[in-house]
Amino acid sequence: MQDRIDICVEAPRIAYEELAEGKKQESSAMIRERVFLARKVQLKRYEDRRILTNSMLDVSELKEFCDLGRREELLMRKAFVSLGLTARTYHKILKVARTIADLDGCEKIREHHLKEAISYRTIDKKYWGR
Repeated sequence: MQDRIDICVEAPRIAYEELAEGKKQESSAMIRERVFLARKVQLKRYEDRRILTNSMLDVSELKEFCDLGRREELLMRKAFVSLGLTARTYHKILKVARTIADLDGCEKIREHHLKEAISYRTIDKKYWGR
């Protein structure tokens, strides 16, 4: 059942010292702009198809739009085996990694995008033991 959820995250408690430090964070306006640009990239990428966002990709389109390099493929294979991923979860990770790459302004999915997408799937193992 958890393989039907795209992103699972845990928001850890923040220490007072981190808050008091006053370290500058990315503003909501900056985040909104990155999301706007990522959506614009997706609309352009899929303009000749009936697709608006990465989440709408079907399995046959994943190879074309979520193609992985050698290092990324090795990482995905390792995660698939060690985490016991389902086919559905594998596809969701690729779509989420594509979105993370878009938010990062990258044409290709890189290893760090894939690691972040995989991390969004491991929280269910912690709480549901799967």
